[in-house]
Amino acid sequence: MTEQSVPPRDKLGRLRLTSVAAAIGVVAVLAGVYGMERLRSNPAASTCEPAVAAAGRLAPLVRGEVAALTVAHSPFRVPDLAFKDTEGHERKLADWRGRTVLLNLWATWCVPCRREMPALDALEKDLGGTDFEVVAVNIDTRDPAKPLAFLKEVGVTHLAYYSDPSAKVFQELKLAGKAFGMPTTLIVDRSGCEIGEMAGPAEWASADGVKLVSAAVGTPN
Repeated sequence: MTEQSVPPRDKLGRLRLTSVAAAIGVVAVLAGVYGMERLRSNPAASTCEPAVAAAGRLAPLVRGEVAALTVAHSPFRVPDLAFKDTEGHERKLADWRGRTVLLNLWATWCVPCRREMPALDALEKDLGGTDFEVVAVNIDTRDPAKPLAFLKEVGVTHLAYYSDPSAKVFQELKLAGKAFGMPTTLIVDRSGCEIGEMAGPAEWASADGVKLVSAAVGTPN
């Protein structure tokens, strides 16, 4: 029986070094591929950075009646949600590009939502215009006449009526981790990026609310 040759010690060292170098190379390539894929899958990483910076500047105004707002800490482009206007025409959130939006999802079965509507209406009256709109989307899935009757009953006159009887807008935001209950509110900048989010109602027409939203819009208050 012949003996198998044993590689010299220095040759073994070189083999180990070569293996380690190859492994490092593979890790570097995988990291590069992962990084590129992450950038491709998250286009908001570059386009929504200004919204994160704006959110940071707004943080000191998150107090009092709007203390429950969570300002954006990472870039997030809000999905291009689809819903209908009062005439039944389809609208998408992208229709508001170039304007700051306070997006609010509400329903008549949600008691806090009902209490919040007059404040949203007053906010729209005070700040609504070419630079800003409160986009309140009703998600009642039954009796489409009920939310309209409610708005008339409480004297809401400045909010445009938008609805999504399928409640898909809520599901989309929920999947994105931006909706946990009702009402749900997002402040969206001119590029469609999140500035802040709130779960639950707020007195948006209060001094705190108007000051915060004015700053988000860029309108001196």
